Amino acid sequence: MATYMGKFGRYLFSIFWSVLLLSMKLSVLGQDGTSTNVMVTDGTTANITPSPPDNTTLPTKSTTTKAAPTSKSPDRGDLPCPDNVRCEDLEAQCLECNLNETCIYGREYNVTCGPMPGIKCIGDNKLQRMFKCRYCYQTDDEIQACTPAIKSDVTSSRCRVSASPQEIVTVNCTVKHDVICLGGRTFYKRKPCNWTSGHKYSTALILSITLGGFGGDRFYLGYWQEGLGKLFSFGGIGVWTLVDVILIAVGYIGPADGSHYI
Repeated sequence: MATYMGKFGRYLFSIFWSVLLLSMKLSVLGQDGTSTNVMVTDGTTANITPSPPDNTTLPTKSTTTKAAPTSKSPDRGDLPCPDNVRCEDLEAQCLECNLNETCIYGREYNVTCGPMPGIKCIGDNKLQRMFKCRYCYQTDDEIQACTPAIKSDVTSSRCRVSASPQEIVTVNCTVKHDVICLGGRTFYKRKPCNWTSGHKYSTALILSITLGGFGGDRFYLGYWQEGLGKLFSFGGIGVWTLVDVILIAVGYIGPADGSHYI
């Protein structure tokens, strides 16, 4: 009886050891993805090649290639450059100038310019223009045309002028057509939130004084819930009306959409 128990124990141990080795081999395969011959209990070998699991990507050899240079169309701003006009009448956005990026900032230079490729003009195409050393994004606000500072960078909705701290939004700006500057003529710029939906300060104040007891000022500015409250309480028996007149007069209450008065 003891002999049979010993043989049975050794048989169970061999099975346990074979299963353990098989699991170790499979774990290695899961890491390197190579096929391996595994010894099974009967002494034969089996070739196991794991397939990649779902939603995973096998590692591939990465290579770096250098892109060939491509031609970039000239930035001509919003208006197309005219053909068959005098070369001296072409604006800066239609010219290519020999600009030195190592120039001294703020200093004016006399540079040689010519029409951009594809533009036909009449007369001498070598023009002398004055150039103030600066990049286009460094120009003064007066010579930039920017999109309205309305959209918030965080919510992509209209920003609030009265927010604290003040909201800063990203706008798209372009220098005017007659300005010569370094770099791209169109660029992004950060500006304070600044827009209006057409509400007038004088109208809001007059409505608050005359019809404030019926919520006229609140309805005008877009606070319809407070307007209903004032309407059914007769302006808070006059107290709410007086408070709103003061708050609108000092500019504490503005349009509900967060815009400026005009």
